[in-house]
Amino acid sequence: MNVEPNADAAVCRIAAAIGEPARARMLYCLLDGRARTSTELAAMAEVTASTASAHLQRLKTERLVKMFIQGKHHYYGLDGEDVAGALEALSVLAGGTRDIFVPRTPNRLRAARTCYDHIAGALGVALHDRFTALKWLSTHSNGGNPGYQLSSSGAKALAGVGIDIEATQALRRRFAYGCLDWSERQPHLGGALAAAFLNVALKRKWVTQELDSRVLTITPFGRREMRARFGLQV
Repeated sequence: MNVEPNADAAVCRIAAAIGEPARARMLYCLLDGRARTSTELAAMAEVTASTASAHLQRLKTERLVKMFIQGKHHYYGLDGEDVAGALEALSVLAGGTRDIFVPRTPNRLRAARTCYDHIAGALGVALHDRFTALKWLSTHSNGGNPGYQLSSSGAKALAGVGIDIEATQALRRRFAYGCLDWSERQPHLGGALAAAFLNVALKRKWVTQELDSRVLTITPFGRREMRARFGLQV
């Protein structure tokens, strides 16, 4: 959120942006941490697409939401933990409950699938979150392009499963970054590191891929390995 010398004016402007009913519905729709398209937010706010676009522009101006571009699609999410915290605090004052996000993606695609050359779906998001929790990944910015770098413990662990870290870092592509997952609406791991991990997972038979399909099936051996190596229950 904005921070200005005239704090009173900033608070009033941000409160006004949140206080419009349609914009408030959009913001609270995003509070579960999942990104949504302007079309989805328009439906949630019960406004037209053009009105939703104007509302989202206002929310972007006040740094309450940010936009993600994934292929041809534009998604919106809350602009940081401070925004979520403010909305949660308002919820405590107001009371009440909210509906939760219910994905409509077929279950097998949602569980695990490929996203180009890396793992997506619930498994991809779980791996991203687990590697982050283990402090194997740390955020860095290269020319304004946010991504991840490996900690020494992360490099050692992933080298231990068969990933050539130096060769992967030397490739002419982004090493690692958060790729917004279209079914989970949370980031899974993308980039050269994620592609190398999928290759290892396929070679070691942790997952299998169906012919002419993006669906990945987690094998019983893969479940045991991911629990033992990463502490991940899948």
